[in-house]
Amino acid sequence: MSRKFFTIFEHHQQPLVSKEVFLRRVVKCVAVAALLLTGTIFLGAAVYHCLEGLSWLESVLNAVMIMTGLGLVDTIHTTFAKVFTCFYAILTAVVFYMVLAIIFAPLIHRFLHGFHLELGRDKE
Repeated sequence: MSRKFFTIFEHHQQPLVSKEVFLRRVVKCVAVAALLLTGTIFLGAAVYHCLEGLSWLESVLNAVMIMTGLGLVDTIHTTFAKVFTCFYAILTAVVFYMVLAIIFAPLIHRFLHGFHLELGRDKE
């Protein structure tokens, strides 16, 4: 595969991309972050629905409440669901930081890339 397939952002020696390209990049990153967030919520909701017999709405509510750090709404009865909840809380904390990194990556890159280009102009 070509190297271009794996590169998301431009090289520091390349010029700053246009606003249209930048906005498309931001939309793609937000879409990936939303997909990751949705998948993680669905995983938690599916486990609570299957193991605890909660409705889908209650399952999603519990998954989102754990993800936001507020805790469970319903009482968990099975041992496996309790163990899953422990690992799910850790997983969702990691996913939260991943989502932040994915969303803010193009913004931080554009700022630093522009700053680097300015420094390069000052040296010349």
